[in-house]
Amino acid sequence: MNYVDSLKSANLVTRYVKETDAAMWLEYCNDPIATEFTNIKGKSPEELAEVFIDFTLKRYEEHRGGLQALIEKETGAFVGMCGLFPQEVNGEEMIEVGYHLLRRYWGKGYATEAAQLFRDWGFENGVADTIVSIIHPDNHKSKKVAMRNGMRLIQEAAEFRGERCDLFGISREEWMLLQAR
Repeated sequence: MNYVDSLKSANLVTRYVKETDAAMWLEYCNDPIATEFTNIKGKSPEELAEVFIDFTLKRYEEHRGGLQALIEKETGAFVGMCGLFPQEVNGEEMIEVGYHLLRRYWGKGYATEAAQLFRDWGFENGVADTIVSIIHPDNHKSKKVAMRNGMRLIQEAAEFRGERCDLFGISREEWMLLQAR
């Protein structure tokens, strides 16, 4: 996947993640509410931050997309990460838009704004015919973000990394209908 940074929305700009972001990402990893639905368990917050950053940098090297840092335009503050990347669900590779925000930025619409930004970029650049979000069954806030992005529930209890998840998605055709409104 040819990937681009410096995407811009009304309130956010993206950039590639850097190793030095681990210090800022530690706030997220130290927050048990923010990380409640991550599927990386049994690690210290420091290890979790390092895993997130290292995994993202590896995806970049392999041209497999990845999370990007989300920067608030008005303040220049790091607010979280969002991006497109391949994931295997039910044994099938799919392109996911994933998002993680520092909790102090919840409730501002940034998760929806960022996910829409990457969804639109993905469809505009032919990355996939369908873009999905893989969501823990109890993560109702993330499900609301997916639905605000035009996604619908594709499958309950899908298999992802040995766990059950709900799979939300939007096809290129559905996205085009949204754009025509």
